[in-house]
Amino acid sequence: MKTLQRVVLSMGLVALPLAALAVDQFGHPSKPGRDFAPLVEKVRRATWQFRDINTATAEGWVRGTPCVSGPNSGAMGVHFILPARVGDGVLDGDEPEALIYEPMPNGGLRLVGVEFIVIAADWTAKNPSGGAPSLDGHLLNYVGEPNRYGLPAFYEIHVWAWERNPNGNFADWNTQVTCDQQPGE
Repeated sequence: MKTLQRVVLSMGLVALPLAALAVDQFGHPSKPGRDFAPLVEKVRRATWQFRDINTATAEGWVRGTPCVSGPNSGAMGVHFILPARVGDGVLDGDEPEALIYEPMPNGGLRLVGVEFIVIAADWTAKNPSGGAPSLDGHLLNYVGEPNRYGLPAFYEIHVWAWERNPNGNFADWNTQVTCDQQPGE
């Protein structure tokens, strides 16, 4: 942004507040204090190359779920996980445990977001002082067991970095994502 400031000033243009020049991850004008989500931008930078599912699978990501649809509306999508990350008990905004793809009509998959997952027992073992995990200031959601995913109790947070979610950047279900194009299993 400093380069942009210099260009604006060197051209003799009126310097606008930088926030007025910002756009969100979908190219829409950003509203200061409302749309700016550093974690979303971090995820976009960290997962840019995985928009191509072939790159993800070549780097060891494996399908973890079929397309997960919401209980009332919306969906999550197809989760591809990196097995070494799921059980490490560590949360890092640059290293999600799951990439989430939406099935497309042509049979392809489109990256829509990520999920950060930490098994509750792993988190407790690495953080004996207790407390729910947070990631870059965002508290994770607790999912007890038994659950529809067949996992032990875990914490999770979704980050919709590649598809706008009217419910918010960190909501579990996205009404813009659908499982309608998932091929029969």
